Amino acid sequence: MIELTIGQIATAISGSIFRGEAEKVISGAVQTDSREITKGGVFVAKLGEKEDGHKYVVDALLSGASLAIVSAPVPEVDIDQIVVTDTIEALNLLAEHVLNQVRSAGELKVIGITGSNGKTSTKNLLARMLEPLGETVAPIASFNNEVGLPITVLRITHHTKYLVLELGAAGVGSIERLARWTKPDVGIQLKVGMAHAGEFGGIDVTEKIKAEMMPHIKETAILNFDDSRVRRFSFSGNTVGFGFASDATYRLLSTQLSLSGTVVKLSVAGKDYEITLKILGEHQAMNLMAALAAAHTLGASIEKCLEIAKEINMVERWRMQLIAAPGGYWVINDAYNASPDSMRAALQTLAVIGRQGHRTIAVLGQMAELGEFSTEEHDAIGRLVVRLNIDKLFVVGDPAKLIHMAASQEGSWSGESEFIDSLANAFDIIHERLAPGDVVLVKASNIAGLRFLGDDLAGVK
Repeated sequence: MIELTIGQIATAISGSIFRGEAEKVISGAVQTDSREITKGGVFVAKLGEKEDGHKYVVDALLSGASLAIVSAPVPEVDIDQIVVTDTIEALNLLAEHVLNQVRSAGELKVIGITGSNGKTSTKNLLARMLEPLGETVAPIASFNNEVGLPITVLRITHHTKYLVLELGAAGVGSIERLARWTKPDVGIQLKVGMAHAGEFGGIDVTEKIKAEMMPHIKETAILNFDDSRVRRFSFSGNTVGFGFASDATYRLLSTQLSLSGTVVKLSVAGKDYEITLKILGEHQAMNLMAALAAAHTLGASIEKCLEIAKEINMVERWRMQLIAAPGGYWVINDAYNASPDSMRAALQTLAVIGRQGHRTIAVLGQMAELGEFSTEEHDAIGRLVVRLNIDKLFVVGDPAKLIHMAASQEGSWSGESEFIDSLANAFDIIHERLAPGDVVLVKASNIAGLRFLGDDLAGVK
């Protein structure tokens, strides 16, 4: 965090100093997890559903924290404290204050990314493209909510030139609350899909939530012109499109997938380009175009961005991560998260690779947060596996059993789908069936835990 006095922090977050001198300067990193605290850091005692952060103020002190932000004094711990009504609101107010302070110098550009799928991949691609132009701060993993986003903002310095943010959805008004104070200079809208649709009440509500960023974009809106819902988002400023659409400013011409990567042909301002990405999937090519559009808008050259992109081995662990396993087969570990859209995209990638002479195996688990749409969407995925001619399907865990049932009922696919009720038994059952040359896709929502199964199958320790 930039240097601020305890008094300045207290004023910014509407808090009162319980212990500490107002003139004392604080500049350490801000964390809500006491295990992540470093010397001189600020610990925000978060009240969660299962844990009360106030119990860990002493741990934060022992880890080197200089200040705690609390909703009630913790007098038994000898650490400077600011008392507020709501520590999460205080975290956001502090981040807003720091952002405004750095922005007042006129150099910082903020890029906001939202969408049902692809935020983290696009964020990582964009950050790599911007780094040669100046100090760039981007979220760790998927820090995209009312806790993770302000923690990311608080990492900026007076020298930061680009701040890349993911704005995650958590219901109506959630993106608006984040966009209202971050005010992205450039806003990227990736996709309106079925992720969280059950939680939100349907895709129409999801569309409304994703559109909440639009009024707060200051300069340029970058829209997925292949998504009809995104395409109709209105913006009074500069708008550019990306995708296969013929009128997209950053246009995808074609993609060709193999285990060597993804060959992408694209066109920008009448000039055609071709590169081979080491990362897999047509959906990753779309994420590339979104990142390219933003980086180019901010002053990066197309050629330099593409040079950077083609050297990236993976956008992030457990996201279409291609691994050559010791047994001579390949594992695509894409089990960090899953929605119906991302599941279809991953399966289509597997099917394309299978047509190049590889036996294809899909290891699938639960897609979470679908609510009333869960039965329909899991059933559809099971039938899609068959229609894509995937050679073998393993379905892991009771919440995903409908995928197995649907696949078993589709056509003449009897016996080619197996249901494994326990994740603990999955490795032994699947591993003994694999042979050299196989390509294995492991895909599920985070809650299913299949990302670790994917690591085990790939021999990753």
